[in-house]
Amino acid sequence: MDLEAISLQPNVKAVLLAKLREYKSDLNNLKSEHKRLASANSNQAARDDLLESGMADAMSVSANQRGRLMMSTERLNESSDRIKESRRTMLETEELGVSILQDLHQQRQSLLHANDTNK
Repeated sequence: MDLEAISLQPNVKAVLLAKLREYKSDLNNLKSEHKRLASANSNQAARDDLLESGMADAMSVSANQRGRLMMSTERLNESSDRIKESRRTMLETEELGVSILQDLHQQRQSLLHANDTNK
């Protein structure tokens, strides 16, 4: 285009060269705007990828923590059940011990009474 404008008559040539410079300037501005937007989109895409991988990691950690929490809760429930069973056994043993002590006390009283009767 430059060559064509240069080969024209001087009065038309000046106007066309001015328009040509303006168009080139607009083209360069549009190119730089395009690069800036493409770079911003590229940065946004990279940011999105990073956030998505971070979310995947967070979800993985969350699932892992949830699994450990469920295992811990199950172990706690099992321990609670064992404690309840142990407490029940302890109470039964205590009742049995009290019953044996009462029987022994009655037998002692009987033996003492029999000893006093024989004298």
